[in-house]
Amino acid sequence: MNRRAPWVLVLPALLGLAFLVLPLAGLLLRAPWSTLGTRLARPEILEALRLSLVSATLATLFCLLVGVPLAWVLARVDFPGRRLVRALVTVPLVLPPVVGGVALLLALGRNGLAGRWLDRWFGVTLPFTTAGVVVAEAFVALPFLVISVEGAVRAADLRYEDAAATLGATRWTTFRRVTLPLIAPGVGAGAVLCWARALGEFGATITFAGNFPGRTQTMPLAVYLALENDPQAAIVLSLVLLAVSVIVLAGLRGRWVS
Repeated sequence: MNRRAPWVLVLPALLGLAFLVLPLAGLLLRAPWSTLGTRLARPEILEALRLSLVSATLATLFCLLVGVPLAWVLARVDFPGRRLVRALVTVPLVLPPVVGGVALLLALGRNGLAGRWLDRWFGVTLPFTTAGVVVAEAFVALPFLVISVEGAVRAADLRYEDAAATLGATRWTTFRRVTLPLIAPGVGAGAVLCWARALGEFGATITFAGNFPGRTQTMPLAVYLALENDPQAAIVLSLVLLAVSVIVLAGLRGRWVS
């Protein structure tokens, strides 16, 4: 049965769609398409692009290293305080990024809770360094990976793991040879979301790592700086980030978009 939607719902829906599409249309229409290649080839833009890609990739690798085990523990291990731990994992999702940067400074700064020992014992200082960029991006991106992988682990069929255990496989072998292949799509989706979130991180990065060209200036920070001096360059960098977002959505359309 074909039912007509009431105009009282259609009009606000169209208004909401226009509200989302209009800024993107403005970005595309005002883009300097004729000089796009030349502007993308500028050394400062290439350096910001390189640093963004490298730091986002390193942050994603770190998140995979710690996030997959964390997601498995949250999904499979029943321990006191599991709900609290899950809530703490999701805090960076709702925490203002600038507040996250301040928290990182208080924890990992030279006089921070753990930073003072890193500096004293190993001579490692994270704030306002490239490593600090990776840390800030990993902090805000890790929940995306954990949530995606935890859902995949919960959906995995336990009978395969039980069968492996009855055949004499150790827990590590079962995880490596059975569980990981089962949850691979969830891990892949979480890694892509994690990488995209790290690539677009701004608030925690500028607060914890600063905005130093060639060392901590990623693409979002370069956009912020270019808006004051070269708006056309800001548009070009914004187009790159927009293209990455579209590619990520296209790649995950089967999981997140119906």
